[in-house]
Amino acid sequence: MPRDTGFPTADAENDFLRMRRRQVLSRLGAWLRREPDDVNIMLPFEEVVAALGRVGERRLGLQVVRLDSIIGSVDRTRDFDRRFRPTSGTSRQRWERLALAQRRGESTPPIDVFRVGDLHFVVDGHHRVSVAHALGLTTIDAYVTEIVTRVSAAGIRYRGDLIVKDYRRIFLDRVPLDGEARAAVNLTDGWDYAELSEAVEAWGYRLMQDERVFLDRATVARRWYEEEFVPVVTMVRQAGLITTQTEAEAYLWVICERYRLIRSHTWNDEVLTSLRARV
Repeated sequence: MPRDTGFPTADAENDFLRMRRRQVLSRLGAWLRREPDDVNIMLPFEEVVAALGRVGERRLGLQVVRLDSIIGSVDRTRDFDRRFRPTSGTSRQRWERLALAQRRGESTPPIDVFRVGDLHFVVDGHHRVSVAHALGLTTIDAYVTEIVTRVSAAGIRYRGDLIVKDYRRIFLDRVPLDGEARAAVNLTDGWDYAELSEAVEAWGYRLMQDERVFLDRATVARRWYEEEFVPVVTMVRQAGLITTQTEAEAYLWVICERYRLIRSHTWNDEVLTSLRARV
């Protein structure tokens, strides 16, 4: 807890002013560093869930939640920044009243949060979270409702990350990979998921033409991963064509270059030689 002067009211006022100064300085620092606009913006719950694809929810009851895992809000996205520092003096009286109660050792009710992966979004209790940060606490009591999503929330830091997650969710609708295959195919550019979807569907179409049989999306996805993706990635890795890219990014690059250079969907030494010359 910040230094206690022995005057709880004055200390609560100073707590608020300190948090406001930090918020202003953080915003100024982000502007000077030319960071993206979403660096200090609280993540909106609805946008996150929409990007990940909501499956269901379950109540987990009262739990102890780490404050640094609370990074978003269900409806109060403008009153606080990403670290729950007040963005204006509008709610100062309420904030200071809660801070005063905390400093006097009075009990405050648990907050309500939604959990998505390891992230938490405040339903009720924004001011209590802000005060807890100001007083140097690391945890807070919360009633938790877990939201189950189709795509993992891992890797989400800023609002811009939701674009990649949204494209990945759509990709998995079109190419329903499971298990190890699902985890192995990752791209850093959201639009690449759209291009990879087209490539997998085209591969599946050629496969059905060759075998003269209809295959559902799940079957095409499984066979593409086993018969195309894994063997191609293995060849490309042996040829030294994977550097800093993910395997899926390397795969997407080589199939595009293969067709552009050789107008072929096959793999042979000539293809690899031509591709190696392009690196």
